[in-house]
Amino acid sequence: MFEASLVPEKTVINGKGESAGIELSGIGTRILLLVLHITDIVEQESLDVSIWGSADGSAWGDKPLATFPQKFYRSEHPLLLDLSARPEVKFLRARWEANRWGRGSETPMFQFSLSAREVPAEMLSQA
Repeated sequence: MFEASLVPEKTVINGKGESAGIELSGIGTRILLLVLHITDIVEQESLDVSIWGSADGSAWGDKPLATFPQKFYRSEHPLLLDLSARPEVKFLRARWEANRWGRGSETPMFQFSLSAREVPAEMLSQA
């Protein structure tokens, strides 16, 4: 069963960025459970995270495959990504943008991780 970390645990970011690409080798169902886990923040800021796909690991297209709703708080956020209709997607990566407003420092700070795990076929047949 496929399982990978798009963003390692305790990653701290202060603005825009992106993860390294991960290869989707050995994935059977092509349905992934993505989990965004925000573990630390400062007040008055937002985090936008999107998932991008590539056939070759270098060209990532013009639109994300999926986008998490904008986040403001510590929490765990699951998202299903169905790639069954996208056989050309062989690599995934995450992109993010952090914004801050209000008083104090204008530099945002988020500590988070993002994991991807294949949804087993047995789970799909029960739905």
